[in-house]
Amino acid sequence: MNVLRVANCSGFYGDRLAAAREMVDGGPIDVLTGDWLAELTMGILAGQKLKNPDAGYARTFVRQLDDVLADCLDRGIKIVSNAGGLNPAACAAQVEAIGRRLQENGLDREVKVAVVAGDDATDAVKTARAGGWDAPHLDTGEPLAKDPLIANAYLGGWAITEALNAGADVVITGRVTDAALITGPAAWRFGWARDDWDRLAGAVAAGHVIECGAQATGGNMSFFTEIADLARPGFPLAEISEDGSSVITKHPGTGGAVTVDTVTAQLLYEVNGPRYLGPDVVTRLDTVTLAPEGPDRVRISGVRGEPPTGSVKVGTLFAGGWKNSGTFVLTGLDIDAKAEVAQKALWAHVPGGEKAFDEVTVRLIRAAQEDPASADEAVSLLTITVTGSDPKTVAGFSRAAIETGLGSYPGFHMTAPPGKGSTVMVFWPTLMPAADFRQTVTLGDRSWDVALTPAPPAAPPAAPPAAPPAAPPASPPASGLDVTCTAVEGNQRDVHSPAKGADVTSSPGGHDVTTVRAPLGRVLGARSGDKAGNATLGVWARDDAAHAWLRSWWSDTRLRELLPETAGLELRLWELPRLRACGVTIVGLLGDGVAANHALDGQAKALGEYLRAKVVEVPAALLP
Repeated sequence: MNVLRVANCSGFYGDRLAAAREMVDGGPIDVLTGDWLAELTMGILAGQKLKNPDAGYARTFVRQLDDVLADCLDRGIKIVSNAGGLNPAACAAQVEAIGRRLQENGLDREVKVAVVAGDDATDAVKTARAGGWDAPHLDTGEPLAKDPLIANAYLGGWAITEALNAGADVVITGRVTDAALITGPAAWRFGWARDDWDRLAGAVAAGHVIECGAQATGGNMSFFTEIADLARPGFPLAEISEDGSSVITKHPGTGGAVTVDTVTAQLLYEVNGPRYLGPDVVTRLDTVTLAPEGPDRVRISGVRGEPPTGSVKVGTLFAGGWKNSGTFVLTGLDIDAKAEVAQKALWAHVPGGEKAFDEVTVRLIRAAQEDPASADEAVSLLTITVTGSDPKTVAGFSRAAIETGLGSYPGFHMTAPPGKGSTVMVFWPTLMPAADFRQTVTLGDRSWDVALTPAPPAAPPAAPPAAPPAAPPASPPASGLDVTCTAVEGNQRDVHSPAKGADVTSSPGGHDVTTVRAPLGRVLGARSGDKAGNATLGVWARDDAAHAWLRSWWSDTRLRELLPETAGLELRLWELPRLRACGVTIVGLLGDGVAANHALDGQAKALGEYLRAKVVEVPAALLP
């Protein structure tokens, strides 16, 4: 087949070490790639590099290559990775050292390792701020208060393409978009032009699906009970065709599954609407068509692309103070009274009490049961988290908690002694002109620049083809679902509020619709995640009838009822009808980002499952 087989072996820094070997040995592949970077990871790497200038890259990637590099060279498998993080040159040096050892053991040629740099925007941000630019936050428009510790631009895949064209065996990048790791090799294999928008967009869609590893093969999927083997799901691979279409699959005999649901879930992950912006192309997710193509094979086709906007996202990180936390175990009777005593004792031992900290969050998780059958059933948890600007005061929180041990509530103990606390890294996204950046490729003794694709000055491209019409929404079941929404152009909606009534409503065909109270998750799937301080939430239906029902109530009003945590926050609603999906970006739900907020679910990974647990009136005919 005239396809490029791109295999993923990492979805985050810390993913399965054996995945590289599994993908190399599991079947034919042309490119081995993976994603090691995330907003949280960049902060971790920054801390490592501050301690050691030779650090700042994903060391697990080097361990994987130490195992598979010889086989990749023997089989002609290219390796493309963003594991270079903040120090791609140092990462490349480690890979070159592996190559020299292979030569000492009989390899008859040099390993060609290319480095793609140019994403470091730290000095550019500082210079622009000194000139009067205030680095407005991508979502809130607030000005950046101080110079960042680091800043990195999310660059594209064309430098990867050029490195492969120059003969690189391994390409190691700094910060690029996750999908660039797939678009770069695809453009290399098929000779795509920079304005092959639809082909590039198709590769972006495939890249977005496989970038998070086993999430495309059943991991973290709402209907996980339908997946036969989730103990060790296989990692995904994309078979990309010259026209930009692709098939998402996995190696035979591996765990997990590839289905329309697993691919849909990943397409909805951490997106903000139909237009998926990137430095190489804007991908229209509302044009994506999915179709099963045999066991563990799902085809992605019809994807349309638009020229890039001319701006690139720049992620800046700055220190936002220090954070500490402790969890008190409350057992048996009088849980509220014990929680009150624990807090009074703690603050009495902290000089200045609660006011010594900039932020304090108290969370009581009630797990204790009446007449417990075991000690575990008698337990509730009181977690107190603090943030402050003085590291000594934050570290002192731990000492204060421990000092209360013999003079507090009965049964006092903690899940673990609190530590000294950790630095809070605030992620601040902003936009800068793409023209300000050039990627640099270094291969051997050669080094050259690669410009980003500029946004053309021409009129915007024609609108993408209309999505297939969804089944008309049923008249809303008025007992609890009180808003109908009609989709119009873009993300806007006409919102209508019908009168409330009983639990039987009339369908478009004139038949009564019986509703029953049931969790949303019995009908709908969901996938959620984080984007800086925002939470993203995508919800999809599995058939046209359920999709029509979902659209009938998806609205700002209804979401605020179901998710009271959104009170006072901006909701940006969107939908992808071809995927039978609706979504929302909840601006500011995660505060200053993953590392800074005090939420139990600081990355909003479980937000979708929380929504699915909500009990509402559901048309009985939709329930399995």
